[in-house]
Amino acid sequence: MTSPSSTLTSPRPEADRRRWYALAIVMTAAFMDLVDVTIVNIAIPSIQQDAGATFSQIQWITAGYALAFAAGLITGGRLGDIHGRKRLFLVGIGGFTLASALCGFAVNPDMLVASRILQGAMAALMVPQVLSIVHATFPAHERGKVFGLFGAIVGLGAVSGPLLGALLTEWNLFGLEWRPIFLINLPVGIAGLVLGRKFITESKAPHALKLDLVGVALVVLGLLMLLYPLIRGRELGWPVWGYVSMGGALVVFGALVAYEKRKAARDGSPLIELSLFKVKSFAAGIAVQTVFGIGLGIFFLVWTLYMQTGLGWSPLRAGLTGVPFSIAVSLAAGLSVQKLVPRFGRKVLQAGALTMTAGVLLYIWESERYGMSIAPWQMALPLIVMGVGMGLIVAPLTDAVLSGVPREHSGSASGLINTVQQMGNALGLALVSVVFFGTMSDHLSPREVGPAFVDAFQQALVWVAVVMTAIFLLMFALPKRPAQHVEGADTTDTTGITDATDTAGAAPAGEQEPELVG
Repeated sequence: MTSPSSTLTSPRPEADRRRWYALAIVMTAAFMDLVDVTIVNIAIPSIQQDAGATFSQIQWITAGYALAFAAGLITGGRLGDIHGRKRLFLVGIGGFTLASALCGFAVNPDMLVASRILQGAMAALMVPQVLSIVHATFPAHERGKVFGLFGAIVGLGAVSGPLLGALLTEWNLFGLEWRPIFLINLPVGIAGLVLGRKFITESKAPHALKLDLVGVALVVLGLLMLLYPLIRGRELGWPVWGYVSMGGALVVFGALVAYEKRKAARDGSPLIELSLFKVKSFAAGIAVQTVFGIGLGIFFLVWTLYMQTGLGWSPLRAGLTGVPFSIAVSLAAGLSVQKLVPRFGRKVLQAGALTMTAGVLLYIWESERYGMSIAPWQMALPLIVMGVGMGLIVAPLTDAVLSGVPREHSGSASGLINTVQQMGNALGLALVSVVFFGTMSDHLSPREVGPAFVDAFQQALVWVAVVMTAIFLLMFALPKRPAQHVEGADTTDTTGITDATDTAGAAPAGEQEPELVG
């Protein structure tokens, strides 16, 4: 049997290759999740027309996924720590594939909403394991490169989703209308399931943990009490119970914090590792992620409705219009992690927030100037500026938030990161009722629809600009320079537990990755 010291100094070439295969597999799963979000956005008008979905059901098709995703992410991350990140990843990708099939064969809007909620729940098991597997598999000095790749995947997903959704919707394969946008996940999911079993090495927390069921219940209850009234409020005339529910959500979250403190002191197995918030980079990054998610949730839904319902564009034309944005995100994400952040630190992320704000304001100006006659090429400049800004934020922010997190809590931490971003996204989608639909009359003639959507889009973008300004201010709480990823810096995590401990009992000795233990 190989000693820990020799394992650290003499990694096997085949094991070294295996970790890169594992990275490709988990990145493909992350890509599938990202594509699924953007591909649905571009197909929303087609779903509305073909399936007869109401505006409320359309919101639930997007927000229901985000809500289930947000509600389950912390639990998914903790389950990975307890039962093994590989195991939960495989369960998640298998369930996601099944839910995609149910979405594709949905017989009415209600079944589609239910299937999307299931899809979000399965994504909540799958996605936290992506960052956890990366965190547990790659040494610190390589993670900057890996997160740069992750940022590029985000941009590629943003490119591919709208284009793929537009093409599949326009082609109307086998007369299935919008359904292939979900069915395309089936071959990808099956391949990920088969290859993941072979190449991903198991890892879990070094200490025996238990799932905090009371914590799970409080998280889900609090999120539902906050988001459900926002999504349904306008449709129901903003009833009093909605305001009571949203106020009660704050009480539930307060009870969650108090319970988690007692749980941590009693048996050391809380759902939310509150000690993580003592790490400044983590606490500040969580706040930024939440607000960032709100801005993105608002923008992407109203942008799709503006182009297709307001301007009357086809899905393909709308999808092609988004290409400059997506390319800009991808290029800026890789550049920010590899070149800019190591040199300029926090200023890069703040520059990204200001750049994205400038792009939003430019978009508002162009929309007002050209009105209904605006052309796709006229949108290119503001979209490129916004894409560069987003790219400067998205990849280095994830790296900065995780850089000071002990490896034993990587599952819980990545679950929290994804949760707050998705919670913000769901909150942004819920706020669309207020900042977009709330500015329009419920009784519009066909001639009034286009101008009303254009005006509502401009109003929504004002809110996005406000959100991005708030993000810029919040970023002052981030460390001026994130932890540097240098050779040999990861032989011991910040709790003083050697990395070799992290894999104890995680997998048979012959199957463990050398890089997993150092």
